[in-house]
Amino acid sequence: MSLRSAVLMAGFVLTALNLRPAIAGVSPLLDEIMDDVGLSPAGGGAITTVMVVCLGVFGAVAPLLARRIGLDRTLLAGLLVIACGVALRGLDGAPVLYLGSALAATAIAVMNVSMPGVVKQHFPSRINVMTGVYVSAVVAGAAAASAAVVPLERLTGFGWRGVTALLAVPALLAALLWLPQALSRRSGPQGGPRPFGVVLRSRVTWYVTALMGLQSLTFYVVLAWLPTILMERGLPADQAGYLLSLTNLVQVAASLAIPVLAGRRASQVPYVVGAGVLTVLGYLGVLLAPTTVPWLWMVVLGIGQGASFALALLIIALRPADPAAVTALSAVAQSVGYVIAALGPLLFGYLRELSGGWTVPLVVILGVLVAQLVAGWLAGRPATLGAAGR
Repeated sequence: MSLRSAVLMAGFVLTALNLRPAIAGVSPLLDEIMDDVGLSPAGGGAITTVMVVCLGVFGAVAPLLARRIGLDRTLLAGLLVIACGVALRGLDGAPVLYLGSALAATAIAVMNVSMPGVVKQHFPSRINVMTGVYVSAVVAGAAAASAAVVPLERLTGFGWRGVTALLAVPALLAALLWLPQALSRRSGPQGGPRPFGVVLRSRVTWYVTALMGLQSLTFYVVLAWLPTILMERGLPADQAGYLLSLTNLVQVAASLAIPVLAGRRASQVPYVVGAGVLTVLGYLGVLLAPTTVPWLWMVVLGIGQGASFALALLIIALRPADPAAVTALSAVAQSVGYVIAALGPLLFGYLRELSGGWTVPLVVILGVLVAQLVAGWLAGRPATLGAAGR
């Protein structure tokens, strides 16, 4: 491997690792943040809500930036804005806390949408492998941030503000590694016709969007509510936290391996359906026997959800013919998808409040998973985005 290729690979992986810590690093410090800033529980929860909403709303900016400055320079700008955002929210006062969070999430939204196009542009013959690398790095970044912020706070003595500022360091390092790509003559604006018209008229777009949104919804429900469900069924808090960590770690392995296999075939239907079925089985375990071999349900759930996320992004990269169309498809699928996902934990909690238990909301999620299976079967079929009737 040449030095240029090594720098490209290192920059790509480190960029992907920066796409979740700004979000995942909030929850472990939330009680301390609320006490220090003077926020109510609703105000503390609004930090994450603001970020998830930004993921859905601002992803559509990515194709516009790519046309003007190119995908590589869009990623570089995103990394610098993440660094500014996480540093800003460590300053004094609730307004800058929310502003910094929104700024970081806006950059992440743009980068989320851009990354499948970057895969298509830089690794056209290895889309399956590099999609797996990308998604596993995203998941690993989230897991590392949620696990490391509290020990890092204790080790450094900086408090939550200092630890928040430290999250800017890996973003700046990734920007430094990505700088050669951004300065390359081949990294200019994306020319050609505007792809949004073709993308919006294609059935493939809406199949992929449904898959992205529904699998994200079921993932965020797990992230928000799984420990609470397990604790109310009798498990201690520390064990509930370990089980959530276990399912997240399993997702890293699943998201790395599955795209490599699925990308070798014209149809991804068997893999998407299989991932959906595993997710159903994991949720059934949580519904029917949450304290009986709970680690097994977490492994099954982790494989299903990790594979589903990776396959949705793989399909986004495979279906269009060029990086500009990939970016446009990614913008539609991820923007709409994250808006759908943001509603999941809220509605799940509302159903819990109305029904007085977890059975009704979990049964509703199983219905959502049936819809995800249908969307996955439709999105996974061989197709070229924009072809007649598609």
